[in-house]
Amino acid sequence: MKSKDFFLLALLTLGALLVHGYHPWAEDAALYLPGVEKILHPELFPFNAQFFESHAHLTFFPNFIAASVRISHLPLEVVLFFWQLTFIFLFLLACLQLISRCFPDEKARWAGVALVAALLTLPVAGTALYIMDQYLNPRNLVAFAAIFAVLKVIDGKYFQAVLFLAFAAAMHPLMSVFVLSYCVVLVGVEKCDRRFAGVGCLLPFGLSFDPPPPAYHQVALSHSYFYLLRWQWYEWLGAIAPLVILWWFSRIAGSRKLRTLDQLCRALIVYQVVYLVAAVALSIPARFESLARLQPMRSLYLLYVLFFLFGGGLLGEYVLKNRIWRWAALFVPLCAGMFLVQRDLFPASAHVEWPGVAPKNQWVQAFDWVRANTPVDAIFALDPWHMRIPGEDENGFEAVAQRSTLADGDKASGAVSMFPAMADEWERQMQAQKGWSKFQLQDFFRLQAQYGVSWVVLQQPGIAGLDCPYRNAAVVVCKVD
Repeated sequence: MKSKDFFLLALLTLGALLVHGYHPWAEDAALYLPGVEKILHPELFPFNAQFFESHAHLTFFPNFIAASVRISHLPLEVVLFFWQLTFIFLFLLACLQLISRCFPDEKARWAGVALVAALLTLPVAGTALYIMDQYLNPRNLVAFAAIFAVLKVIDGKYFQAVLFLAFAAAMHPLMSVFVLSYCVVLVGVEKCDRRFAGVGCLLPFGLSFDPPPPAYHQVALSHSYFYLLRWQWYEWLGAIAPLVILWWFSRIAGSRKLRTLDQLCRALIVYQVVYLVAAVALSIPARFESLARLQPMRSLYLLYVLFFLFGGGLLGEYVLKNRIWRWAALFVPLCAGMFLVQRDLFPASAHVEWPGVAPKNQWVQAFDWVRANTPVDAIFALDPWHMRIPGEDENGFEAVAQRSTLADGDKASGAVSMFPAMADEWERQMQAQKGWSKFQLQDFFRLQAQYGVSWVVLQQPGIAGLDCPYRNAAVVVCKVD
């Protein structure tokens, strides 16, 4: 790689961080990081570990991060930040190398990469995914491996493509299947056999599942993004419109002899149409309810990356050209809009939560106190929907506090949605916490008798009669005894 390219990619990586922010304990980090912490400190999470270990056992992500901590002797938060920046850089590098096969013009290449960098936290239609998350998780690792795998298929270096696919499968088995199927479609389109191309998209559907327990239905209803027929109209638009535009891209590429771009676009259309049909089929019969957790519309993730990469390339070549004001007119408002959206999503937290800097979020401050001042085997209870409370900013209690807690309605239900066997236990714990906002002393003692709960985290002003050694403006941490 040229030093100029390295420098520009480093600038884009830093720019992406500053535009999209960084929140290491937010959203799905609450599901993945406890697995890392459990490897580093096996004494942690003696209760309810199954709700995060169900995911941890299917990926080498926790082992990879834990090994990085042990080898580097650096704090976990520093390692997470380092790998977040590294994988953004590698993802943009992969995009640059792939688009270099599509456009001879350097302006087109950098416009495509810059557009992807500006849209990293763009929602992918109704899939509940971003192009890249504001925190480190297995999908961020798969992102760069996916684009490199496609690149190696284009170059005819199939062994190297298999290595990248194997890395993706080790980090996120489900997401890697979409990449693999697109690579198969890409080879099929290159060989001009559309029937062979379509076979690649059937790869995820050769699995069988036992009927889920009755409690699973309640969980399924709370994850509407599994079911295409429950999407909003604008989410449907986000799934279908790119196909029409990709067809247009293919026509442009064909007329201008951009053979690789044409091939990639045609393969994307075949790939996504098959997944679209599969998603509709799994959304209709009730007996397919558990199969819908395969989430065939997650195929849109790869499509969105390539769609914006190619769209940016065409803009750079035919619209932006060498006009600086045109580049500014596109990217300044776009980046400003993405920045404002992220500030609205995490209003009570610092935009970039730098490692080693005291947290601004008062819920995270309380979780930090819990980690430093309560027994390792303590079992906590807090509002099962606490991640949705204004000001909490979707921070995971277990990830920050490193303490066991009763099942919640967000991340534990996310685990149950993928592993239905845990549904009955999840429902029992959720029923035990029903009516949380009206709980009194006797309710906390009931949780203590049922599940061994010894501490609770409550919104201010808390409940009279509890010993609460920690308070801030948002929450109190109290002992149940």
